[in-house]
Amino acid sequence: MLHNTIKSDIKQCYTNLSHQLDNFIPRRAQNYLVAEIAKTLAGEYHKKNRVLVAEAGTGIGKSLAYLIGGIPFALFNNKKLLISTATVALQEQLITKDLPLFNQIFPREFSFILAKGRQRYCCNHKLEASCSTDSELQLGMWEEKPKKSDLDLLKRMLKATGQNKWDGDRDSWPTTIPDKVWQQIMADKHSCHAGMPKHRSCPFAKAREHLDKADVIVANHALLMADIELGGGVILPEPEQTIYVIDEAHHLPRVARDFSSAASSLKGAATWLEKLNQIVSKFAELADYQKANRFQNAIQDNIQHLVPTLNQIANNIDSSKFNKDGVYRFEHGELPAWLEEEAKGCKEASKKTLQSLGKIQDLITERTKENAIIPRLGEQALTEIGFYLQRLENLEKVWSLMAQPNHKKGAPLARWIEKSPERENDYIIEVSPLEVGYRLDQLLWSRAAGAILVSATLRALNQFTFFCRQAGISESETEGTRFLALASPFDYQNNARLVIPDLKLEPQAEKFTDLLIEVLPEYLEGETASLVLFSSYWQMNKVTEALRPLAKKNKWQLLVQGEQSRNETLKKHKENCKNGIPSILFGTGSFSEGLDLPGDLLKNLIITKIPFAVPTSPVEEAHAEYIESKGGNPFLQISVPEASKKLIQSVGRLLRKERDSGRVVILDRRIINRRYGKALLDSLPPFKRVIEYN
Repeated sequence: MLHNTIKSDIKQCYTNLSHQLDNFIPRRAQNYLVAEIAKTLAGEYHKKNRVLVAEAGTGIGKSLAYLIGGIPFALFNNKKLLISTATVALQEQLITKDLPLFNQIFPREFSFILAKGRQRYCCNHKLEASCSTDSELQLGMWEEKPKKSDLDLLKRMLKATGQNKWDGDRDSWPTTIPDKVWQQIMADKHSCHAGMPKHRSCPFAKAREHLDKADVIVANHALLMADIELGGGVILPEPEQTIYVIDEAHHLPRVARDFSSAASSLKGAATWLEKLNQIVSKFAELADYQKANRFQNAIQDNIQHLVPTLNQIANNIDSSKFNKDGVYRFEHGELPAWLEEEAKGCKEASKKTLQSLGKIQDLITERTKENAIIPRLGEQALTEIGFYLQRLENLEKVWSLMAQPNHKKGAPLARWIEKSPERENDYIIEVSPLEVGYRLDQLLWSRAAGAILVSATLRALNQFTFFCRQAGISESETEGTRFLALASPFDYQNNARLVIPDLKLEPQAEKFTDLLIEVLPEYLEGETASLVLFSSYWQMNKVTEALRPLAKKNKWQLLVQGEQSRNETLKKHKENCKNGIPSILFGTGSFSEGLDLPGDLLKNLIITKIPFAVPTSPVEEAHAEYIESKGGNPFLQISVPEASKKLIQSVGRLLRKERDSGRVVILDRRIINRRYGKALLDSLPPFKRVIEYN
């Protein structure tokens, strides 16, 4: 049961909130969500499985709801509250707006912090080594000789660090740091050596100290997955001591799948393995040659197996198997017998190389701590070893997954080879799981002290089934998971219309783009602020080229995604609207989510096509193949639910505040004349419908 102290804190928050905000109006759906969060966390629905899945429409105020429902419970029970988001924008909103506001209305003090992954911080050892005058060390760390401008930048960073003018956070450096430069100095678990002299000033270690003391932590899905893949409690707090709020939860399954995937080149890997083979004797000498000799031999023996094998695999690949995109996918994840055998050998050799180099690293660490070798030499060697350990760990993961037999139960792995875009006659081996729900349940939901999953779009076709299958959450009532679908408070019937014109062609027709060029002006004429969402860049650019003369004639400002940065594009759109200039935004799928254009900034939303994803990626193709092998229909089981979610997200761009108004136009007749169309239409908000079909 919910303790009286928690109830009192929640009630006090609402009282203080009404005093804090001008024109405060209590929202019934928000109040209900707060109550359900608190009761779920208190175990009123299930003693062990304290999980709530809530779809909360735009305008409910879900962020404030989970703060009011979650923080009082977490603090009273001495738990951490971790909020994980998919976007930087929501993180910034929480850190700069929502949490400071909650700090003012909560009756007691609490602390909050933004958590960043290890790779957002520089490693002092790597930074110093990258600036080293030792050319042998420097070239060992860089793939190729560094540019003078890159070295100058690194030296400025080193100087700023030494003068305590930079905290090592990539985001706090005054200019953009090129990815190639950052990869040389970013922290990773292999280059962190507790007990080394410079570790006390390690930027990530300092940030981690602040993290341990905070009551509320804001992170992103990628960092959350990085932590639980390491076992949990390594970067973030222990799952058993943490209440998780997963905001923008519909993104989590994709992020989880990406973290469980792996990729490595063949000839590229052979190149750096040869470098390791040449310099491992230097590491062994620093580690005490007598103790390290057997590890050095093991490394060199296994590299002697790996390098020719990787090159031979590249030579044996049948070039006729690649499609027009340069991809060779193995049907049902089944490898040819020859490659399956080679994968087993590569798995064992990379594993033994990784283990042996780790042993040498341990020996050097001990000798450095004991001052048996010059600390500077030891630290430089450990930094360089860290680079190779990172690469070896990835190599071992790739070949372990390639060698893993398909289980009779559950989906197989997607396995494919791709032509390298960077190196001629080289190939990239890639592996990915198809379903990650079981993994999420095993690592997160079954261990967490509580979990609240929220988003404005979680259901597909008015059901949670698709999301639950992706995220590993049981829909069974006996499991105790609580499900909520809270409608937006907006007056869709009176404030917005959904128009479906009677078009003569469907989007897959050859002349459909020409039809768009013909009919779009009719739906742009007289509008002050429009957003047109296209299914592809190609189509958007073709329509743009055709309509520019008309836009110029009509004095419309046409702003096209990709021609300038997103921020600059939106800034110009807002200026146009403010100055009474008709403004039209052209965008693709990425403009259908996270775009916030309230009030007069968007009055006319045009969707050119139901957002069906074409299963062209190897993972999507493999997933469709797996469903078909089970007698299912991938279009109905994957494509339609995904399209439903994306369509809801797209129409959600129109009304952002309670008094907003406008029109949605869908230029895809399939939403009327196809059997699945009714389900898609019925899953949309209750706009006033204007269907122009006879």
